[in-house]
Amino acid sequence: DDTSYELKEWIKAQNKITFSYLDQIPQRKMLKNRLEELWDYEKIGTPFNEGKYTYFYKNNGLQNQYVLYRKKENKTEEVFINPNQFSKDGTISLSGIYFSKDGSFLAYSISESGSDWRKVIVIETENKTIIEDTLVNIKFSGISWNGNKGFYYSSYEKPDNSALTDKTDRHKLFYHKINTSQKDDKIVFGEKEKFRYVRGYITKDQNYLVISASKTTSGNNLYIKDISRENSKITQITYNFESNSYISHNIGSKLYISTNMNAPNKKLITVDANAPQIENWIDVIPETESVLSLSKGGGYFFAKYFIDANSKILQYKYNGELVREVKFSGKGNVSGFSGKEYEKEIFYNFTNYITPRSSLKYNVETGKSEFYWTPDIDFKSEKFVCEQHFFTSIDGTKVPISIMYKKGIKLNQKNPTILYGYGGFNISLKPSFSVINAVWLEQGGIYAVANLRGGGEYGKEWHDAGTKMQKQNVFDDFISAAEFLIENN
Repeated sequence: DDTSYELKEWIKAQNKITFSYLDQIPQRKMLKNRLEELWDYEKIGTPFNEGKYTYFYKNNGLQNQYVLYRKKENKTEEVFINPNQFSKDGTISLSGIYFSKDGSFLAYSISESGSDWRKVIVIETENKTIIEDTLVNIKFSGISWNGNKGFYYSSYEKPDNSALTDKTDRHKLFYHKINTSQKDDKIVFGEKEKFRYVRGYITKDQNYLVISASKTTSGNNLYIKDISRENSKITQITYNFESNSYISHNIGSKLYISTNMNAPNKKLITVDANAPQIENWIDVIPETESVLSLSKGGGYFFAKYFIDANSKILQYKYNGELVREVKFSGKGNVSGFSGKEYEKEIFYNFTNYITPRSSLKYNVETGKSEFYWTPDIDFKSEKFVCEQHFFTSIDGTKVPISIMYKKGIKLNQKNPTILYGYGGFNISLKPSFSVINAVWLEQGGIYAVANLRGGGEYGKEWHDAGTKMQKQNVFDDFISAAEFLIENN
């Protein structure tokens, strides 16, 4: 019972014992001071354009939450939303922002005390005026605007007792019309059949509503509805929950679908919305040996591949013709490459385990990149090494492992080492900079990351190999990673 007095008292007693030990460790103060020094640098997120403004998140290094800024071309930047002012104690966070197509309206969601249950506030962006009552009790949902008239969102029935432990397993898609009461919101999907997760989103041309419905955390059925025609029916495209398919783009009735159906590493197909059944699918970007992640900007597709735990980016025309491989310096994790259809310059980020994240601007026509923002941080990446190796797990499977340490350290079995791994939910461990790990490396520690089965690094088969009756593979991989580190001192 997570609401009981006894449980709260037990937690207090546990904390008392824990800190009676931790507070006596002499190195804690030194580590805390260095963490503060290193953490307190300005950080900026990837910029994006909405309406007349360019928006970006920024943190001065000391703020609990990133602040959303905006600016017009050649104008001074201004604070748009500052989540640090939502509450005095900092327990209310900004959890999502969703602009209408023309950028004139924004629905943003907030989380109170870390809850998955959200409230949604709608404002007019030009003057930041709240235009209607706050929506409540929304969970595991994005928001997708239908012009400026209203938006789609998903949620469950709110539990009667505990929001932490009561069961919520029937997700539904709702439509909310602006300036009407939330209690009048119509159920669009999920009323007749039970789904654990339902998501609805409108295509960029505002002509189609796309619905994804799932019974578990992996696998979905895909549906489409032509909202440009009155009384059109919802058409089901996929049926088996054994694969994931999403509509990435459309040009008129021509749909582009990213899918791992009969393609564990994913591919991009095209089909007409009037006959979207699987037998009519045509490959645009075929499946490869590496897992495909797709984004779109500037009138092109960007195929993002994660090859042996590092990024590779290929730029394609909509007809599937390869334009170029995007070049960037060094190995690491690249994210971004999204933007409006008309934008010829879009943004992306680059980072790895020993390099703090930087933002770069990319010209979709010339293929040239230039730094847009680099962090001012007191950490010398050139003093550290990031190596990648492959170890053999118990059943003979090759598994990648990244090992980071300070240059000049002798690998003599005496270096304190942290091994981190995760294998589940199709989540890939991608190279990223961490201040905590940076301080550990500075002290002479070694940090290792193993890309265990159960994650998404090598596609569906890699994920499936770490689930259900194959779950033991995840632990075997982790044990084998530790043995590899021991064998190599």
